[in-house]
Amino acid sequence: MKQEQFVARYQQEWQDLEHWLLLRAGASRRTRRKASALALDDTAFPQRYRRLCQQLALARERGYSPQLVQRLQQLMQQGHSVLYRTPPTRWRGALEFLVADFPLLVRSQARSMWVALAMFALPALACFVLAQVYPDLIHMVMDNRQIAEMERMYDPAAERLGRDSGTDWMMFGHYILNNISIALRTFASGLLAGLGTLLVLLFNGVIIGSVAGHLQHIGHGDPFWRFVAGHGAFELTAIVIAGGAGLQLGMKLLAPGRRSRLDALVEGGRIGARLCLGVAFMLLVAAFIEAFWSSIAEVPAWGKFSVAGVLWACLLYTSPSPRDGLLSRMPSSA
Repeated sequence: MKQEQFVARYQQEWQDLEHWLLLRAGASRRTRRKASALALDDTAFPQRYRRLCQQLALARERGYSPQLVQRLQQLMQQGHSVLYRTPPTRWRGALEFLVADFPLLVRSQARSMWVALAMFALPALACFVLAQVYPDLIHMVMDNRQIAEMERMYDPAAERLGRDSGTDWMMFGHYILNNISIALRTFASGLLAGLGTLLVLLFNGVIIGSVAGHLQHIGHGDPFWRFVAGHGAFELTAIVIAGGAGLQLGMKLLAPGRRSRLDALVEGGRIGARLCLGVAFMLLVAAFIEAFWSSIAEVPAWGKFSVAGVLWACLLYTSPSPRDGLLSRMPSSA
């Protein structure tokens, strides 16, 4: 095989591997976005590395140009340092996942995430607006006892927002169980060809929009928004991500491509499981904020919304590279 044919056959594979290594080592933001779009799986790297070694051996055996051999040699050395490096400590690995791998994984499933956001946010917004025009809308989604309880929890004169009773620690546990069960149900229902996930997102959007619209209409909007402003950043985003995880699982079932449905479903399950790990952490943070901060009625609106702005900023600004930001400042021996 001539060198030109050899390069033409494997050029794209080398470029993908170079981009992936740049992603792992840290690079410019533009390069990281390009690399993240490849959505290369870490588990596939050992096989790619073995292929590269074989290609390097062929290039040497056939007497290809020194420039090509040097390029493959450098790529092989970079891959060797990644493949055989000392594994990070558990806490460092967990931190890398939360600030780098998890955001990248969410971005790699962007289409599913956008669909999940639309199916959740649009019904919520529509029901909120309709509740201002048709106040009786709330009676279509909740019974009178639930409505009365909700109005009592968000009464402007209430000592605690969002709940009638219970200690902070008791409510912390309750929020964890409730929110994580919703997220898991949203993801798992994706096995119903994605239809179950769409229905769960739609249902939650209708409920939240109707409740918010009703409370705003009767004059309880201020305590309600002060309550949800803080933990909503993590809680609502986590539900949308769980929905995106369920939708990609459903798409693997409906459109497996050239693979068998079982193989595609296994891959979707692995992606979804990793997404759900990040979702569980987000809901843990949301539950802590909801139990110990959101329910405090004495904090004025400007204080609650200021903290909410900081939380939203922290959530939206995520580092796409494990070697960027905080992790790049850690000692290598950590």
